This record gives sequence, C-alpha cells and structure tokens, in this order.
Amino acid sequence: LVAPRGCHRALRGLKGPFSSLESLPSRIGSQIQGGAGIPRQSRRRKSVAIAYEAGQGEGTEPRRARWEPRAWREQLQRIREMRRSRDAPVDEMGVQTCYDSSAPPQVKRYQVLLALMLSSQTKDQVTSAAMLRLRQRGLTVDSVLQMDDETLGQIIYPVGFWRNKVKYIKQTTAILKQKYGGDIPSTVEELVQLPGVGPKMAHLAMHIAWDSVAGIAVDTHVHRISNRLKWVKKETKYPEETRVALEEWLPRDLWKEINWLLVGFGQQTCLPVNPRCSQCLNQDICPAAKRL
Repeated sequence: LVAPRGCHRALRGLKGPFSSLESLPSRIGSQIQGGAGIPRQSRRRKSVAIAYEAGQGEGTEPRRARWEPRAWREQLQRIREMRRSRDAPVDEMGVQTCYDSSAPPQVKRYQVLLALMLSSQTKDQVTSAAMLRLRQRGLTVDSVLQMDDETLGQIIYPVGFWRNKVKYIKQTTAILKQKYGGDIPSTVEELVQLPGVGPKMAHLAMHIAWDSVAGIAVDTHVHRISNRLKWVKKETKYPEETRVALEEWLPRDLWKEINWLLVGFGQQTCLPVNPRCSQCLNQDICPAAKRL
C-alpha cells in the first residue's frame, strides 16, 4: 500500500511511530478511546425547524380552510328577500300556529309535539285543520289517553298515514305521562326515542317548544333545496345526511332561521316538480336553475 502524497506528513502529527498504514486505524481508535485525537461526531441527524403559518403555535397542525358553498351568502340574502312577505302555507298554517298560545306551558309543548307528529307527509293546511279539531275537544295528555283509537282516528283524518299516527300518538302520550309527568323531553336524544318522532320533528320541537337550537330541522324542502344550491359538499340522499352536511359549515346563528326560510321558499318557488326558476332571484347564481 502506497501512501498518498502528504499522508506521511500528516502521520508525523500523531503520537508514536507507525511502521505502516495498516496500524493507523487501531492506533487512531486507541487514541480516541483515551480521550485524545479526533472527537467523535454524533450520528444524530440535526433537527430541522418547521415554519408554521402566522397564528399557529409550535406543535399544531396547519389549519385547513373550512369548506363553504360558493356565493351562499348572496343566495341566502335573495331567499330572504323572496320570503319577506311571509305568505307561504308554513307561515299561515305551520306547526308554530297550531297550538293554543293561552294554554299552560306544559300543554303548549305537548300540542307542539302532536302537531309535528301529524305534519309528517301531510300538507300544512291538513295538519292545521286536524289540530283545530283536536283542540276543540281540549287537547291535553289526559284527554288523548282517555280517547279511544277510533275517535282519535276520525278526528285526525285525513292526515297522511293516519292509522299509524293514531298508534304512535297513543304510545307517545302514555310515555309522556309515565316518564315525564305529562311534559315532553327537553333533548333531541330523548325526543327521537318516542314512537313516531324523527330527527326533524325533534329539532323543530326544540325550536318551537323549548326555544332552544340543538341542530337544523331538515325536511323534504330543506333537503331538496340544499342539494339544488350545492349547499352540501357532495350530493346527499336523505334529510339526515343533509342536516349533518349543513351543520358542518353553516354558522350556528342561522340554524333556526334556515328551516323557515327554505320550507316557504320550497312551497312557493323552488317546487319539487317544475320549479319556478324564471321567478327566482337566484336564477343567475343557482347551479340547478333552468336557463329560460
């Protein structure tokens, strides 16, 4: 082995004689172990500082921009303008008009819940008329429990699925009497456990009966219009899916208003079949608008 030029000069700088280059590694190793010679370098890789965006502390994940629909604020404001007259069926005969405002609070809440149960798959006009007939007989928990099924069916007919609703009303009323002292539950979780009460009814009951906002009440109108306006990140098939999708981005202070706005809008303008796009203020910014 021939040492490169300059190597012998470097070897003289080390302690002790070297007979050959073969002894160099062991000699260097012994000097390093003794504390002299070349210092050992750490095998650890140097840590690299990560720069976060402004407003983010060390150790936090980068913030992701929250998704929201394009032009939704402008669309919402135009729907408010179209609903300003408040003359849709839901305004004049909706559940919020069906209870006796002079009744004790507990009775009013019960009447709200019954109106919601009757309203499923039923036009507001039919629900309002059925509730009026019930109230004429004194609509309370006790009066319904004392009423036979045939009489109750005759009173609420022709609401949709009236036979099933007779059964659900009697079962739910009995539970309210036994478990809640004649009042209705004050949470969505408990409300949906009652026979014949779904998520939409539960959220509306919280809005109207308890003046509390626990979520968005999504019926067929809200479901349909939310998909037409692309207010959901991807198309939804069921109202409950739509509720979850809306609550992910819609500001909470709009949750109560959105049901009333879209139901009336769906009854008058954004109809299920043959929507009146030519009369809609959103026709130029609605993804589903028919360009006439």
